[in-house]
Amino acid sequence: MKKDLHPSNYRLVVFKDMSNEYSFLTKSCIDTRETVKWEDGNEYPLVKLEISHMSHPFYTGKMKLVDTAGRIDKFRTRYNKK
Repeated sequence: MKKDLHPSNYRLVVFKDMSNEYSFLTKSCIDTRETVKWEDGNEYPLVKLEISHMSHPFYTGKMKLVDTAGRIDKFRTRYNKK
């Protein structure tokens, strides 16, 4: 096995689903600029998600309308360089 293959800076991070305000705490090495106060009173780095297992139709069994207009416009402006 190769040495130094995996990152060594794992820490507790809060991931927050912005579509339904669901949050969970787990270990990650992702870089963030925002922090949030968690239920235990400590402050952790915050990562904002567009979708998680609590809002994805595959896991919930419900079709939920997600605001895609902003994402579609962003895609068109990014790739419409004529």
